[in-house]
Amino acid sequence: MEEKDNLCPDKVISVDQMRRSDAYTIEHFVSGRELMYRAAEGVFRSYDSWQGKRIAIAAGGGNNGGDGYALAGILKREGIDPVIYKVSDKLSEDGKYYHDMAAELGVMIMDFCQDTDLSEYDVIVDCILGTGFKGEIRGRAKDAVTAINESGAYVISVDINSGMNGDTGEALLAVRSDLTVSIGYYKQGLFRGDADRYIGRLTNVDIGIVLV
Repeated sequence: MEEKDNLCPDKVISVDQMRRSDAYTIEHFVSGRELMYRAAEGVFRSYDSWQGKRIAIAAGGGNNGGDGYALAGILKREGIDPVIYKVSDKLSEDGKYYHDMAAELGVMIMDFCQDTDLSEYDVIVDCILGTGFKGEIRGRAKDAVTAINESGAYVISVDINSGMNGDTGEALLAVRSDLTVSIGYYKQGLFRGDADRYIGRLTNVDIGIVLV
């Protein structure tokens, strides 16, 4: 790991604590849809060279993918034209909301296929798998991770590098990022196991999650 924006973060938590805190915040304070938008805004603010770049967003079917669809909408409103590659046909409820919004804004949304070549892009945003992933990547997700790693692009992973265990940092195959933007609080796996092999720069964005 080349650099961490906060070398001694105040809070490094488990995936389970993050899940419970997220659920508590949504139940009592802020909607999941609003948290997703805040996450996308945080990613947008964490990188200052969007303009003039060819940008691809690889989006999975869970809330991590939803962050990608929300980010696409933000970029489009800023006059930037990203391309979304769907890595899953499933969508979470909030993810579908931002998927549909991105489509209404005119964002190009394409299915990721086994032979999809991502080498034409300058920046790729990894929103395939979130912190709850464990085990070995398979199917389209595996193909997408491989394509990202072979692209030569500047890679931004959202919350955690797809394929990495959020608690242990272990990964048989994961996205190699130039920048990983942790959402809410740092997860333990970002500092353990194979994290140093896959993460370039690491930062965290506060989206108002109440820790429990």
